[in-house]
Amino acid sequence: MTINDIAEEWEVKATSTPFVGNKTSVRTDDVVMPDGSVVHRDYQVHPGSVAVLALDDEERVVVLRQYRHPVRHKLWEIPAGLLDIPGENPLHAAQRELYEEAHIKAEDWRVLTDVYTTPGGCDEAVRIFLARDLSEADGQRFEVEDEEADMELARVSVDELVRGVLAGDLHNNCLVVGVLSLVAARNGEGLDALRPAEAPWPARPFEA
Repeated sequence: MTINDIAEEWEVKATSTPFVGNKTSVRTDDVVMPDGSVVHRDYQVHPGSVAVLALDDEERVVVLRQYRHPVRHKLWEIPAGLLDIPGENPLHAAQRELYEEAHIKAEDWRVLTDVYTTPGGCDEAVRIFLARDLSEADGQRFEVEDEEADMELARVSVDELVRGVLAGDLHNNCLVVGVLSLVAARNGEGLDALRPAEAPWPARPFEA
């Protein structure tokens, strides 16, 4: 049996946007259920994100620790950022984030996995890339601000990250999904069998 998610859209009788923020908004839809009843569904509207699991030649992952106010934690994460431009090529966005947050460039890019972070309450879609053949980026470092100004950078072994995930010490969605997907891919058909970096992404269509 092939198991896969399918695209489907139930009828929406009415919609409103009671809140519009700087990057995201909240939408309320009146959705028709299978029995014909209509229910309210509130959810966050999100532009989408990219994340990068950057793996060096010593089997270490580039991670950063950043304060996340909603959960009142400093979380270890992999480089990530919003798709700021509608229709932006996610690979270009990922390359930009790796440069800005870690001042690193990579020669080998592949799609590690695609996820909806919280599909019960937000339409955010994230594409997590695997980046290899790393080197220091050219030019000056990107000037950071706000929470990023307090960011810490490190390289941590894959084994240590897996231990942290399973011990409940690491909680960032993209780090958890990315590291466990890396291990699964390596134990399966291998990293070179991953999808190409510009594979189609129906959740956030883009032009190559």
